[in-house]
Amino acid sequence: MVVRTISRQPLPVKIIIGQKQLENVKSFKYLGSISTNDGRCTCEIKCSIAMAKAAFNKKRTLFTTTLELELRKKLVKCYVWSIALYGAETWTLRAMDQKHLESFEMWCCRRMEKISWTGHVRNEDVLLRVKEKRNILREIRKRKAKWIGHILRRNCILQRVTEGKIQGRIEMTGRQGRRRRKLLDDLKERRGYSHLKEKALDRTMWRARFGKGVGPVVKQTAK
Repeated sequence: MVVRTISRQPLPVKIIIGQKQLENVKSFKYLGSISTNDGRCTCEIKCSIAMAKAAFNKKRTLFTTTLELELRKKLVKCYVWSIALYGAETWTLRAMDQKHLESFEMWCCRRMEKISWTGHVRNEDVLLRVKEKRNILREIRKRKAKWIGHILRRNCILQRVTEGKIQGRIEMTGRQGRRRRKLLDDLKERRGYSHLKEKALDRTMWRARFGKGVGPVVKQTAK
């Protein structure tokens, strides 16, 4: 048994069970998800991408054969993306995480068409060859919206955790920059959480708002 704290400056805690002190760790894996002491998802995303790439390489001959392109794309999304996006419903993506996921998406496209990095083929040209658009971030948002909507329509512990607030004041450390993104930030509108929950209670309205045409999880950065 181990113990992990989440804080900007995590300090070791002393917990003794059965005359044995629990070990303080920076991260641990539980049910396939990696929990770290900084509360971010970057480590889990990198690990999931690495496992997905290993799965792709294991079936490389299937994804790069003379099968029809549409069939190969479906196989990649079913067999490889399902590994990379495991637990994506709970991710809070930053710009860096978005970049890792989009790079993985292009990695799959290049491998399917056997396009080498040394060939200096632009990403736009690769997408034209595979007749695809960037949609891995849209898929994440769609999954998150479906999961969050299900939670907000129920009276369960997950709903109370989502709506709960930690008592006490935020310690002022002189830290600069924008505030940390939260789980629901990419689904909220200007009207805030109450309006989001109101829409979630109407399943039809929720599906209409977060259906097939949902936008990216994180706003695209200028290139």
